[in-house]
Amino acid sequence: MDSTERISIHLVTREGRQDIEDLVTREMPFTIILNNRELVTLLCSPLELEYLAVGFLTSEGLIKNRDEVKALIVDEQRGVARVDTEEEKDFPSELLFKRLITSDCSGGVSFYRPSDVQNRVRVTSQLSVSATWIFSLVKQFQNSSQIFQATGGVHSAALCDMSEILIFSEDIGRHNAIDKVFGRCMLDDIPTDDRIVITSGRISSEILLKVAKRNVPVLVSRSAPTNIGVRLAKDLGVTLLGFVRGEKMNIYAHRWRIASDGK
Repeated sequence: MDSTERISIHLVTREGRQDIEDLVTREMPFTIILNNRELVTLLCSPLELEYLAVGFLTSEGLIKNRDEVKALIVDEQRGVARVDTEEEKDFPSELLFKRLITSDCSGGVSFYRPSDVQNRVRVTSQLSVSATWIFSLVKQFQNSSQIFQATGGVHSAALCDMSEILIFSEDIGRHNAIDKVFGRCMLDDIPTDDRIVITSGRISSEILLKVAKRNVPVLVSRSAPTNIGVRLAKDLGVTLLGFVRGEKMNIYAHRWRIASDGK
């Protein structure tokens, strides 16, 4: 399914007015049905829907590994994913009360719960990465976002190692973009230990938790973190970088992983 749509607009500038065509990003409702029970409807971009379904279920703790997935069927035209697992799953109560998840960046798929931290193992990776390499990765990250360059209407997320960007995904929702990355990691057996995640969006508590659950030691954003996002990064051992633009960055937590000279 095409991720953009061409529409007619009326452009107003200091020089005058004119009717032109413009590209906008597509948005669609996407319903995830788990074990024949409708779980949630996400508003998302019509791309990589199988990765989004698995990534969402992984982020919510409903599946732990690929072997738990007995069947995965995605109907792109109807906007439905049917996922069957080997065992029945208990549905989180907050999802049962929040059946429609918007793409609005003011809210996320789930919310911070004290138990998320109490039961979470700290990220102990000894990975060290140079600031110069982070700047280079973010530049590559920006240049990879073709839909954003065409429409300005999506968020991006990427998984990187010390050599390159391994996975790149885009979506109208910042949470969805990250879930797509981790969904692909799950289905394609791509490890996330000692890796770097880059996102275009704000780092709130639920974004930080998604990354910590995958044992990722370094989280990079071109945007800002929230206070709880910073607090969780410190508590869970995640190096958190924000406002990474050009050759400037803010380090909010665990700066020891970032070396100025690459050593």
